[in-house]
Amino acid sequence: MMSRYTIILAAGQGTRMKSKLAKVLHPVCGRPMVDHVLTQVEQINPDKVVTIVGHGAGEVEAALGKRTEYVLQAEQKGSGDAVLRGEPVLGDLDGMTLVVSGDTPLLTAKTFEQLFEYHKEKGAKATVLTAVADDPTGYGRIIRNDLGVVEKIVEQKDASKEEAAINEINTGVYCFDNKTLFAALHEVGNDNAQGEYYLTDVIGILKQKGEIVSAFKMKDFEESMGVNTRGALANATRVMQRRINAEHMANGVTLIDPTTTRIDIGVKIGADTTIEAGVLLKGQTEIGEDCYVGSHSELRDAKIGADVTITSSTIEKSVMHAHSNIGPMSHLRPNSEIGEYVHIGNFCEVKNAQIGAYTKVGHLTYVGDATLGQHINVGCGVVFVNYDGLDKHHTDVGDWAFVGSNANVVAPVKVADHAFIAAGSTITADVDFHDMAIARARQVNKPNYWDKLPHEPEN
Repeated sequence: MMSRYTIILAAGQGTRMKSKLAKVLHPVCGRPMVDHVLTQVEQINPDKVVTIVGHGAGEVEAALGKRTEYVLQAEQKGSGDAVLRGEPVLGDLDGMTLVVSGDTPLLTAKTFEQLFEYHKEKGAKATVLTAVADDPTGYGRIIRNDLGVVEKIVEQKDASKEEAAINEINTGVYCFDNKTLFAALHEVGNDNAQGEYYLTDVIGILKQKGEIVSAFKMKDFEESMGVNTRGALANATRVMQRRINAEHMANGVTLIDPTTTRIDIGVKIGADTTIEAGVLLKGQTEIGEDCYVGSHSELRDAKIGADVTITSSTIEKSVMHAHSNIGPMSHLRPNSEIGEYVHIGNFCEVKNAQIGAYTKVGHLTYVGDATLGQHINVGCGVVFVNYDGLDKHHTDVGDWAFVGSNANVVAPVKVADHAFIAAGSTITADVDFHDMAIARARQVNKPNYWDKLPHEPEN
């Protein structure tokens, strides 16, 4: 089998994005655009992948890691110059080279595979991936002769009026004979409106030499979408989201309103789970089977077991085990773990805490830096006071304990199994097994004190 190589162009700044972040690092559905491209490239099993970096090179390399080799284009002088930077790595190798831009996150491995096969079938030295656009503005135009054979590619800024009217566009993806590519690149000049070295000029050079140049026209223009502006980024995200949501529904997930449901590409959802409108599922979130995620919930890097109910709540980097429930309007902050059959009610916040099975935290409660055992009842308005102004401190509460409403548990303390904290208490010391702690002033009633208080006269 002929060797396959890939060059990913990721050096540009993307000035139209008006961003400090390198263009190819802008995320689409939870991953940088260039990561999407590399992920699809990896699926065709290339022998080598070289990524050309420039603006934000360190950040791009950090994002992609060791999945690719890197070559620096120190000065951005055009796509032809960018590809030529890869010559020290690939120039002497026999085989086919795919060239793809890092700002085309919707391209698929299937399309890359079809391009390689078409290139081989035609015996071409270069094959251009093209598409038909309703509005070709901004794209290079494919110029064919009367027989339909590709003659050249003309960039938007260099196109005549007649050429600009053509709607078959260059997607910026090519397959080349590898050695032919680098030989031709040395002949590319920069006599154009931008003063840059265009990779597209290789097509004309090869035609002048009598080499076979072919064009594979893809069916779906949306897949070829390049991202150069914030508007295009939003459009690419919309298309990617539609794909992701369709795949989840095909796998047995109910999305009540797919158009308002945002699911990152790394998210996993079990069958027979229902996701209501306005839900955000981000990062590496995993949701088990038979769950319910209510409207306007946000889950980020959360791990959710089977048969869990989440009602209009936020969960960050935390775990909810099977049959538990939360909400509405509650918040699991990072490093929280909720056991099986636990109930977290409305307006609760849990941070860096573990809550054991069957425990109930009903409403208006803060549980921070604490370990709660099983079968505990935590009343309304309880606060686990974990911060002394300098350091965080931990609280332990044993199994079957009872924490009365409006109690303050001031860490560090330990509350033993079957201990009882009376409502309204501020606990600053340990509570032993089977003991009840009460820490509040006794009620004092003042007879006839009403008459001494200022108040408006009754009518």
